[in-house]
Amino acid sequence: MAMTMTQKILAAHAGLDSVSAGQLILANVDMVLGNDITSPVAIREYKKLGRDSVFDKEKVAMVMDHFAPNKDIKAAEQCKMCRNFCGDMDITNFYDVGQMGVEHALLPERGLVVSGDVVIGADSHTCTYGALGAFSTGVGSTDMACGMATGKAWFKVPSALKFELKGKLNKDVYGKDVILHIIGMIGVDGALYKSMEFCGEGLHTLSVSDRLCMANMAIEAGAKNGIFEVDDQTLSFIREAGGKEPTVYAADADAEYEQTYVIDLSEIKPTVAFPHLPENTHTVDEIDDIAIDQVVIGSCTNGRLEDLVIAAAVLKGRQVKKGVRTIVIPATQKIYMQAMEMGLLKTFIEAGATVSTPTCGPCLGGHMGILAEGERAVATTNRNFVGRMGHPKSEVYLASPAVAAASAITGKISQPSDLD
Repeated sequence: MAMTMTQKILAAHAGLDSVSAGQLILANVDMVLGNDITSPVAIREYKKLGRDSVFDKEKVAMVMDHFAPNKDIKAAEQCKMCRNFCGDMDITNFYDVGQMGVEHALLPERGLVVSGDVVIGADSHTCTYGALGAFSTGVGSTDMACGMATGKAWFKVPSALKFELKGKLNKDVYGKDVILHIIGMIGVDGALYKSMEFCGEGLHTLSVSDRLCMANMAIEAGAKNGIFEVDDQTLSFIREAGGKEPTVYAADADAEYEQTYVIDLSEIKPTVAFPHLPENTHTVDEIDDIAIDQVVIGSCTNGRLEDLVIAAAVLKGRQVKKGVRTIVIPATQKIYMQAMEMGLLKTFIEAGATVSTPTCGPCLGGHMGILAEGERAVATTNRNFVGRMGHPKSEVYLASPAVAAASAITGKISQPSDLD
């Protein structure tokens, strides 16, 4: 039976020769992930099972990133529960202040996820790792608890949508623009419980950072997962991260897809998602003056080194417009250090921005950049729902690091070419 990439990975982990869309399977998992919000719920459920160890201490990861460094007593108690649990269970991959980063940037960086893996995480953006050719998806905290205990998870095998990429991105256009374009095209439920599978010659022109950003936002189209063909760039990234030997799966030539979309990368323009859904997209060149109060550059979507390099290139030698709070958040400690060594942090600070320790912080309205009533932010994050970054009457506009940085300078939604 012909299968997609996702179906092949799931079949292998379920010990089956083949699977088909809609089939219920029990599959082995290679990594179970939680953070400081979702893990405490999972820990409480786990304790009801009466287990004294997890299925594999190397295959469970907890990352304290949402409200860390702790913003209040409740956040501190949440992290303490995770810290104690990981100590009791001797879990290897526990990341706290000083070692942690935004989880979906940290795990690939540390080589904890590779091609061919099955990963579940109690966070909806666990779909990020599909950029490396893994099947990864978000689950509830109860599923996380069962995964920690058994090393297995139930799945309904998803049907698939094929996105055939061709051409090459133009200057100042990035993976964020591509995925916003796609979500604007198919809608926030356009891939509901489906696998978004990316292939084609255009894929090879995208950086791994671009792919991680795009896979990260597959959930914003309702997808079960997003996944990219594995190529030399993927394998080089995994080798440099020190990951285990990957297993590469490729879709069969006659694999069945519900629909195929051909995306010409050369036709995509800098794109922004307006409030209050990621599907509400507009290209920057068609946007009238929209004044902003804040810019956030960071998150599991766009807080990688490449993103900071892009933003710094726009900000260098320029000044953030007075009255625009500009917050830059490197996604991991390693990225923070690299940015410091490259002089990027100096560029940000000289431009009038502030630089934060790694945290999810403002993305979910947690801390480090909450919006007041009536305020607007341009953010490189992944969601712009009502009240996502603070007050329910605030607004979030999703954009690439290039657009975010240009907007910080002009005080309104802009692209780098507007600065010339």
